[in-house]
Amino acid sequence: MPLIQVELFEGRTDDQKREYAKALTEASVRVLGIEPGAVDVIFREVRRSDWATGGVLWSDRPKG
Repeated sequence: MPLIQVELFEGRTDDQKREYAKALTEASVRVLGIEPGAVDVIFREVRRSDWATGGVLWSDRPKG
């Protein structure tokens, strides 16, 4: 049973997460040959101030 953990910046809508979870589940079913009920997806929303790349917080980067 795959558990897919997705970390992303906060601010996505429930509809976006719903659609992404469906797409991840469908891909898992197709590639792994499993039933949809065997796939779990957990979304973890992260504030931009809690994520840094290259030593720079995403909250300090220009938006865009």
